[in-house]
Amino acid sequence: MPEPPLESEGAVAGTGAAMGAVAGLATTEAEILEQGPPTADAAAVGGPQGAGRPRSLWSDAWRDLRRNPVFLVSALIIVFLVVISLWPSLIASGNPLKCDLARAQQGAGPGHPFGYDGQGCDVYTRTVYGARTSVSVGFCATLGVALLGSVLGALAGFFSGLWDSVLSRITDVFFAIPVVLGGLVLLSVVTSNSVWPVIGFIVLLGWPQISRIARGAVITAKQNDYVQAARALGASNSRILLRHIAPNVVAPVIVVATIALGTYIALEATLSYLGVGLKPPSVSWGIDISAASPYIRNAPHALLWPSGALAITVLAFIMLGDAVRDALDPKLR
Repeated sequence: MPEPPLESEGAVAGTGAAMGAVAGLATTEAEILEQGPPTADAAAVGGPQGAGRPRSLWSDAWRDLRRNPVFLVSALIIVFLVVISLWPSLIASGNPLKCDLARAQQGAGPGHPFGYDGQGCDVYTRTVYGARTSVSVGFCATLGVALLGSVLGALAGFFSGLWDSVLSRITDVFFAIPVVLGGLVLLSVVTSNSVWPVIGFIVLLGWPQISRIARGAVITAKQNDYVQAARALGASNSRILLRHIAPNVVAPVIVVATIALGTYIALEATLSYLGVGLKPPSVSWGIDISAASPYIRNAPHALLWPSGALAITVLAFIMLGDAVRDALDPKLR
């Protein structure tokens, strides 16, 4: 009987090699999916010096932000506010608590460009030192809200079920509480003169907003193929949540927290104006606005300058948040 031709053996060998290649490709794809979402585009930055450098969402966002005049202006204002909050004596050498009733309601003069308030205090010095209180309250409250809301929202969106239902009902209750009314009720019984009761109140009523954002981002992210592949390959819940899902939650949380920071500064000033936030002898824009309100006809400058500083600060953070949102949202590119 004649022997089979050698070509059939080669064909069989070639078929086996092709099947092995397909299996190896499938394994490689599964490993790539298990590593999570790609952090950089496949294309490299153009130009001879940029060859081989991957572009990520954060690098593209930073490049867009540097070209955005709204971001540059708001960032410069915020940097200036942070600097004078840490070292107010750089531009104000006076004592914000030193007052002279003989100079009450006087206008601007040499060394006192903003004039004096109803108690004879230097408005310029108090406006500069008031930035420390407002900025510190805003940053600390935003940090607490972002951490608490992100953790609770991420856990609710990832595990779903009973945990998600309970947290959703709790957030509904907090959303139903009017912020100013809640501050009048809760802070009216606090006798402490520090900023921490105000910060704690803002965190208590502010975390549901961040929680909703984080929950929605986690629910969207956990449906992606790379998360399902990581789960099929045996990755633990903590690994999936921290490595594959958390990077998708950071961007929306940063955007919302940046915009909310200006809102929290305005809320602190509102509560201080109503007399339930910070109280004298603390230096705050809300306290100065409240003290200057009765003298608005005789000394409008005492009300104008702290109100203007508050408005510029809140506007700067809102503008910064809008610029960051536009840079981090791929749909707006």
